[in-house]
Amino acid sequence: MPDPSSADGRTVAWFHCFSGIAGDMAMASLIDAGADIDEVRALCQRLPINGWQLDAEPVLRSGIGGTKVHVYGEPNSVVRTAANLIDIVRQAQLPHRIEQRVLATFQALAQAEGHLHRQEPETVHFHEVGGIDAIIDVVGTCAALEILGVDEVCASAVANGVGMVRSAHGLLPLPAPAVVELLRGAPTYQVDVAAELTTPTGAALLAALVTNWGTMPAMTISRSGFGAGTADFTDRPNLTQVVIGQRAANLSVGQPVMLLEVNVDDATGETIAHAIAELLRAGAHDAWVTPIVMKKGRPAYTVSALADSALAGQIAGVLTRETGSLGVRGQTLTRWPQARTDATVDVDGFAIGVKVSPGRVKVEHDDAVQAARELGVPLRIVRDRAQDAWRSEDHSHDHSHDHPHEH
Repeated sequence: MPDPSSADGRTVAWFHCFSGIAGDMAMASLIDAGADIDEVRALCQRLPINGWQLDAEPVLRSGIGGTKVHVYGEPNSVVRTAANLIDIVRQAQLPHRIEQRVLATFQALAQAEGHLHRQEPETVHFHEVGGIDAIIDVVGTCAALEILGVDEVCASAVANGVGMVRSAHGLLPLPAPAVVELLRGAPTYQVDVAAELTTPTGAALLAALVTNWGTMPAMTISRSGFGAGTADFTDRPNLTQVVIGQRAANLSVGQPVMLLEVNVDDATGETIAHAIAELLRAGAHDAWVTPIVMKKGRPAYTVSALADSALAGQIAGVLTRETGSLGVRGQTLTRWPQARTDATVDVDGFAIGVKVSPGRVKVEHDDAVQAARELGVPLRIVRDRAQDAWRSEDHSHDHSHDHPHEH
């Protein structure tokens, strides 16, 4: 089996959510796949929160062996806001990639709850999600991903149960409103199980971390694991599976994608620009516009989107809705995305995101624009400073500054 840290390809984790996903199930699946629980616990202990304990045990669910984690916390009446959770995470001084993933998860939750309760995300009060167990579930999952050297997270379509669930706001329908909001843009479906298969914490982890949805990506499998839920259903294993491996780095195996296109001759430039933004927001890998000439010499555009096949219907819907086209055409292609790393550099006190691939550093445009405005300098200067900041650091080993342990 290849070493997970091998440079032959990025390490990818694919969550198979055939019975949904919860925060504890995600963490448990990674521990079952080989993430050392002592290392997970040690990273969680950096949080400025006391009075909790993390344990794991082997269990069977419908005859399949998995791991069940237990987070025990002292009961209290503390209700934390999103701002409180972000402050707690920053105080922990976690390795960079763990911190970024944890913050992204809580920010996804805050955005969803803020939308549902019609208030600013920072002021949202977390009840269940603000408890010690949920905090440890999120931090523990992100810590386990780092321990296993996971660079990319993917997931299948997400199962949800039916019925009602009790919350701090009373009875809520399943899937819970926060889960529906968090899974916007993701493939999901309901099964006839009267239980909360996917929780807000599990959905938030997916919303924040998943870059590709659908079937298991092409990879060389190195390990796998099952994380167990509390209940033991009669008709299906109450488990979340994770499969971890290395993406192929050669052209013999690529990633299947759908190219969806429409021709438009009666839309304004502003409408086309909005369509591109909506396609990307809906989960397209890329979207673009090509000028064309249609019959009778009419100037027009082809609007194109590249997406996972699992999202083809959703992306096609956005294309027709936003452009007014009467039809969509598509074809199956194969792509070979180059390995890339997300990082953050400091430019005069501003955090600027960068994407790094072999021989190239690409600065996040929106971050650079904001910094340029605040600093009163040209955008190109901020971009140059961000690139120089990355190159001035020691990156002789990919992610060496992120990983808490060698494997």
